[in-house]
Amino acid sequence: MRTDETWVADSIDELLEGATDRTPVRTGDAKSGATFERLRIDGEPHFLKVLSPESDWIMRCTRNTTHFELQAWRAGLYAAAPAEIDHAMVGMALEHDDAGSRLAMLMHDRAADLVPEGDAPLPVAQHAAFIGHLAAFHAAYLGWTDTIGLEDMGQRFLFFSTENVAAELAIAAAHGVDPPGPIAVAAEGWARLGERAPALDDLIRSVHADPGQVVTALADTPRTFVAGDWKLGNLGQRTDGRTVLLDWAYPGEAPPCWELAWYLALNRSRIPQSKEATIGAYRTALESRGVDTSEWFERQLGLCLLGIMGTFAWEKAVGPEAELRWWEAAALAGASWLT
Repeated sequence: MRTDETWVADSIDELLEGATDRTPVRTGDAKSGATFERLRIDGEPHFLKVLSPESDWIMRCTRNTTHFELQAWRAGLYAAAPAEIDHAMVGMALEHDDAGSRLAMLMHDRAADLVPEGDAPLPVAQHAAFIGHLAAFHAAYLGWTDTIGLEDMGQRFLFFSTENVAAELAIAAAHGVDPPGPIAVAAEGWARLGERAPALDDLIRSVHADPGQVVTALADTPRTFVAGDWKLGNLGQRTDGRTVLLDWAYPGEAPPCWELAWYLALNRSRIPQSKEATIGAYRTALESRGVDTSEWFERQLGLCLLGIMGTFAWEKAVGPEAELRWWEAAALAGASWLT
């Protein structure tokens, strides 16, 4: 088996040559239509993820028809990750048949290192490491420009737009199955947002109608490469202190604060310090890596907190009152940077 950090096998069979003990699994945090296996190669534990645009609703909602992960892998973006990051990826293979395309991603099995499932707050030191390594990741790629066609910034605000949600509900109904859990909750959340936070609802509708207004306002702030999904289900910690970062599902060019906002929005019940303290720690970590934030950070942060509500305001609408109000205030304040 090859081990260079851009290896793309000619077939899935080649990628898995010598594999034994293959066992299908369903991870507790899995939300897409991907399939997963645990296996051994040369006696070492590995993990396999296989996905396709035809069966993966997340790929449909993100308009990922060209296998962003494969493009990022081939371009050496995984290989360029800073020393603080363990991406665990070994190799990939893309196959085509009459049904469409399938991307197989072979990884070292990092299950023992991942954050345990549940609602318990993270240890403070682990949270601090994640934030410091998030900043290290962004600093390493600062100034990166997408020339290979990864996730579009404006599309990020639309992952769970009412149009995407309606389309996925229709697909589920046509097949006589329940819609994916997040889609069902998003449908409920968008309906409730207008009742619980009408000003936020109006604002997000305007963002969905014209994502370019936020993209344009962010244009003169720094960009970096983002993996796209810094949620705890994808994170872990090696014994040497490195952060395990799996599932680079939404890679592309974006403001550094976008991924910080994603972390804050999706991990809110397990973050052991306030959002304000986390933001401050992230900014300090950027500065410690030589990134001058004085001219742009507050503007970029405000716009990203607004933009992330385009993606996840529905989730806040079905959650606790204090959480909804924090994000409502942040998004409304962020909108002031549009003028």
